[in-house]
Amino acid sequence: MVVAPLTLTSLALATLLVAVLPFLIYRRLRLPFALNHRDAIAGIAVFALFAMVIERALNDYVLHRNEATATFLSHPLAFVVYGALAAGICEEVGRFIGLRLVLKRTAAKSAATANTGDGSALAYGLGHGGAEAWLVGVMVQVQWILFAIFENRGELDGFLSNLPTGSVMRIHLILASLTPQMAGIFALERVAALVFQIGLSVLMWRGVRAGWRGILPLAIALHALVDVPAALFQAQLVPLAAVDGVYALGAVIVAGLLFRVCRRAAPAAA
Repeated sequence: MVVAPLTLTSLALATLLVAVLPFLIYRRLRLPFALNHRDAIAGIAVFALFAMVIERALNDYVLHRNEATATFLSHPLAFVVYGALAAGICEEVGRFIGLRLVLKRTAAKSAATANTGDGSALAYGLGHGGAEAWLVGVMVQVQWILFAIFENRGELDGFLSNLPTGSVMRIHLILASLTPQMAGIFALERVAALVFQIGLSVLMWRGVRAGWRGILPLAIALHALVDVPAALFQAQLVPLAAVDGVYALGAVIVAGLLFRVCRRAAPAAA
């Protein structure tokens, strides 16, 4: 079987869009909002630690290694609740810690040079969301693009010779099911996730900066709410089209709010 050239091209273009978008947004906002690359690096580090290490280790234990919890979470609704809360708690606790450290650094500067706007939150959110786009999206898609290229050359079986036959067959079936529409879905989901991460970062930043104790529970609840549609799809309770429709609408609303709120508070460019 062969992956159609149009499908392969669509996958490549969608992956390229997701890969460069965080950098393009950062470059566009760098001067108007006085973005600092150290805030973006903090976001990258927090996502890598709390989402890719802590959350994955927790999921591996709860969903696979612990027989009691694995059995309980085999129920679709229990899985949805756990999946949404686990992601919300792990990422938002990390974001809370990361932005508190960023606030301490900015507060240590003189009043004349400290960034009193949302620049730190935007840079942090681009780092956090950009890391997610790359680690969860781009790197996975690049792997599938390589699989598709090897498939078209008839070299995939040899390339995957170290995998069990059943796993190789599943990869063949997934490649056969790829379509240009799936590339568009991938791009939509990753762009929406980036918008949500930036929005949650601005919300957390304002709460941390104001010293509001309720900001962490609120952020966890909102993050969990964002993850509910994806968890419902993974539990096969709702169709993918409905999930993508919700994410597209939500991303447009959050992007509009970010534009209005942050534009008012944008610091003057140097």
